[in-house]
Amino acid sequence: MDRAEMLKKIADAELAQNVKRSSIVYQHMRDPALMRYYYKVKTLPMLDRLDLSGSSPTDLFVGRFGYPKVFIGPMVPPEYGATRILGTPERWRHMSIENIVDMRYKLVRGMYATSVHNVENGRIEEQMRDLALAERPADSDIEFARKPFVKVEFRDEVQPFGPSAQLKAFDLHNVHADKKVESRYTDTDATARTSILELYERGVPVSQIQKGFSAGLFGIKSARKFVPTRWSITAVDDTLGKTKREHVKEYDSVDAIYAFYNVSLDNRWLIFFMPGNWQYESIEAWWPKTVWNADGASISIYGSYEGYRGRSTYAEIGGCYYAARLAVTERLELMKRQAMVLILREVHDGYIMPVGVWNVREHVRETLSAQPAVMHTREEMFNYIRAKLSIPVKSWIANSTLLDKMTRQHGMREYVS
Repeated sequence: MDRAEMLKKIADAELAQNVKRSSIVYQHMRDPALMRYYYKVKTLPMLDRLDLSGSSPTDLFVGRFGYPKVFIGPMVPPEYGATRILGTPERWRHMSIENIVDMRYKLVRGMYATSVHNVENGRIEEQMRDLALAERPADSDIEFARKPFVKVEFRDEVQPFGPSAQLKAFDLHNVHADKKVESRYTDTDATARTSILELYERGVPVSQIQKGFSAGLFGIKSARKFVPTRWSITAVDDTLGKTKREHVKEYDSVDAIYAFYNVSLDNRWLIFFMPGNWQYESIEAWWPKTVWNADGASISIYGSYEGYRGRSTYAEIGGCYYAARLAVTERLELMKRQAMVLILREVHDGYIMPVGVWNVREHVRETLSAQPAVMHTREEMFNYIRAKLSIPVKSWIANSTLLDKMTRQHGMREYVS
């Protein structure tokens, strides 16, 4: 089968809306060369032009390379109307990877070089602020300095997007500011942390807060600046999670072992709330031929841990750690309990490409929204791991600070297999 035939079959398979994952995509999209070719074909109509008009889903991107001089710019699809979903990951929980990627690849990223300190200077910079303030999609007209190009990259923190091109001109129309966000923008005496917490408590989605933080909308006026998108995502998750963690510590411990289980995007999530004072650990196991273990011959397991006082270094597993911590502290606060928290995540080979840290935050939220299984002994807990996950209990223990402590304290190692 040549590439043209393969691409036609992929396109035909995608028409089956009720199919969670196309078997052809599943089999072939791990080939990076084919992946680049496939998405270049999908975006050809956007690549052969120097202009673009559409409704931006109030999405923008701030790069990090060359910091403090970086590329900022809008994300705009070649269509008008209800495009908000393209920039709202809170609404993507039940989508397949293929649907997420196809949806996001409609977005063309404009690139404009500026200093992160130029938040209040320049027309493009001002329009980025207006875009981050908008409560609904804003009509946009872009003129590019050169034709857009496709560069397929794997990003664990940031959701995928389509072609990129350097901006020559950019205009926004029909922009309506979100009053909640605007109130924090106009308060130039409040810290960024204060604004993040207030917007969250007022029900503003985390993804929208992250965009505002990235666009330099918050903080003491003299300290405001653009923040690279991937940094802003983790910064907001971390700020919210730390605050909720301190609230959670004021509650009594859970009185049993609560186990929450879910499968999403070929990720298996098993989350335990265990009696005791706050501790938190998140462990990921990546199957061979998945993105972060593409060349591995065996399963790769690694994790990050914090004790009661938290941690002072950046988590080894990156932004996923902070996204998941926010979700578990939300659930504990709802229960008015604290706990020792353990997340076990198996990433199976159907997870063909990363789609952003939102995947962790939203699917941990989804996992914790279900009724948990309740157990009272560690033997029950280990049996539950055996029933739900593929990796042996002893392998989890070997890679877990919490489980290792548990087995050492209770002399259970001889019973674990």
